[in-house]
Amino acid sequence: MSAELDLSPPEVPESSFLESLLRYGLFLGAIFQLLCIFAVIIPSSKGHEQEETESTDGRAAELKRSKGGPAPQIRQKLKKESKKKR
Repeated sequence: MSAELDLSPPEVPESSFLESLLRYGLFLGAIFQLLCIFAVIIPSSKGHEQEETESTDGRAAELKRSKGGPAPQIRQKLKKESKKKR
């Protein structure tokens, strides 16, 4: 029985240049994809905080600008209405 079992390593042909290139290319592609996923996940939480501060700053600036804006419009509407009543 033991004479029938061949315990030597199987004969595996060496990988060609293209096969090894493909193997390492797949590894590099997987690493690149992981980096892209982490780049999307990690800065998104920081970017959200920055968007909130920018949006509150932008709203405050809009409110400052708009304080002068509505008053003339209301006056113009009142003038038009008073002209219509005449």
